[in-house]
Amino acid sequence: MKHSKVKDLLNSPESIGIGNQVNVKGWVRTKRGNNAVNFIAINDGSVVHSIQVVVDVEKFNAEELKLITTGSSLSVTGILVESCGSGQSVEIQAEKIEVYGTANPETYPLQKKGHSMEFLRDIAYLRPRTNYFGAVLRLRHAMAFAIHQYFNDKGYFYLHTPIITGSDAEGAGAMFSVTTLNLNDIPKTEEGTVDFSKDFFGKSTSLTVSGQLEGELGALALGGIYTFGPTFRAENSNTPRHLAEFWMIEPEVAFADITDNMALAEDFIKSLVRYALKHNYSDIEFLNNIVDKELIARLNEVLNTEFVRLSYTEGVDILLKSNKKFEYKVAWGVDLQSEHERYLVEEHFHKPVILTDYPKDIKAFYMKQNEDGKTVRAMDVLFPKIGEIIGGSEREWNYEKLLNRVQELNIPEKDVWWYLETRKYGSVPHSGFGLGFERLMLFITGLSNIRDVIPFPRTPMNAEF
Repeated sequence: MKHSKVKDLLNSPESIGIGNQVNVKGWVRTKRGNNAVNFIAINDGSVVHSIQVVVDVEKFNAEELKLITTGSSLSVTGILVESCGSGQSVEIQAEKIEVYGTANPETYPLQKKGHSMEFLRDIAYLRPRTNYFGAVLRLRHAMAFAIHQYFNDKGYFYLHTPIITGSDAEGAGAMFSVTTLNLNDIPKTEEGTVDFSKDFFGKSTSLTVSGQLEGELGALALGGIYTFGPTFRAENSNTPRHLAEFWMIEPEVAFADITDNMALAEDFIKSLVRYALKHNYSDIEFLNNIVDKELIARLNEVLNTEFVRLSYTEGVDILLKSNKKFEYKVAWGVDLQSEHERYLVEEHFHKPVILTDYPKDIKAFYMKQNEDGKTVRAMDVLFPKIGEIIGGSEREWNYEKLLNRVQELNIPEKDVWWYLETRKYGSVPHSGFGLGFERLMLFITGLSNIRDVIPFPRTPMNAEF
């Protein structure tokens, strides 16, 4: 007999039929009862809620029932009936139970009591079974699907950019090296440096920090593309906002300026929030009730408000006039910290802000310079509780200006020669941005630590599981 999903049994019992026999397979969340009747809550991961199985003890082998404990896995066949209790519309009157796998209640880490997020990170192999992480993982899937759907519907093409690269898109240098050299016997050049000509690719290579540069090449041929894949930063940042391995969404669009870029970013992120509320409301409602009582209201606020457009200079003026004591000093020319960004969003405007026209000295080499010679056409989308959630810019499409900037920053031309070449042959105005998928997930879930919105976080000194 084909088994039914718990989600379908709870949400669409009429399509299955009250009084019909059903089969459900899943894991036991709780078991309670007495000598006459047992109540077993089974969850199969399809939805945050469990379905209740009612067991008439007399009809089953007592020794077999003892095997059913929290964490064990079951197949239950029975009759779908209207529930007599509160909290659920239907339940299953058990006729047959098969125990697949047992879980020793003395050692099973996930008991009915609440567990701290720190504890759950230590048992990442089991935390998907909790309501918290079941909700997070379902929402990750929904957001990934919604991202592809959004860009596909707009006629953009999904471009697969390399994970192994010979260039540093950000110019930051915090990259993970990729090598097949024997680390116990590293070949050296006559100058005493590592001889990468002996390495697999014949040159120094690293894990990518961004697919943007390659994405631009795609946009300059296909019109509009997006990337969506893992990226890596070897920064020793032990904060609730940083990971060493994370996922990025990076659209690049030909014939688009900074204004078009801002419009795309706002429409894109609103579409994702709208999708989450429509298709995963039960997960969001659970997180709203357990994690953040303002989550649903905050998501709806984003949908129902127009994002503020504000220059970096105007933002700095607001911060300086606020008389608020910040941990990090505010001055024109400094990179704004999360506390500054959140002040603008949460305390001054009370809505998302798109900050533009940053000083060129704190931004990447590929951003188009403004006529003032001091600022670039960059944009950061700032969100409540998060700070920066999207970063992007209009790209410099003039060959001479781009080359001058590369030389100013002492970026090796041999690493970006192919990127420069595109500005020689039919270059056009174009723009793009990057959305950190885990930053998005923090906003969608209301959780506060980025390590809790990815199945297996990679952070300094931690590569478990």
